[in-house]
Amino acid sequence: MEFEKLYIQAKNTLNPRDISPFISAGSVASAILTDKGKVYLGVCIDTACSLGMCAERNAVANMITNGECKITKLVCLSSTGEILTPCGACREYLMQLHKTNGEMEILKSLDNFATVSLNELLPDWWGKKQINV
Repeated sequence: MEFEKLYIQAKNTLNPRDISPFISAGSVASAILTDKGKVYLGVCIDTACSLGMCAERNAVANMITNGECKITKLVCLSSTGEILTPCGACREYLMQLHKTNGEMEILKSLDNFATVSLNELLPDWWGKKQINV
């Protein structure tokens, strides 16, 4: 049920649009659920200079702004409603936030709300020893 709610919140956040001739936003949306039960949303920001931000990192920025760093669930989807998994850069970013974030459940499919853990998407992560100190 939580994933269904997160999916709906992310879908309602989608709003593909051009911000300027150089920046577009909102074609991918993400919703994250923290260990404290709060939901943070984000959309992708694409720029001509490649200094944009993925939807997941935008949601994380909102979470960090509000003093949190532990994620339990993540949903990411395209403007067509297709479920996406985080890109490699986002996987690394999510893993570095907190030692338990590797256990977060990431929605993989709307069929039976199948999930995958971040640990499964990023096996043998290089920073595991340092983050567990």
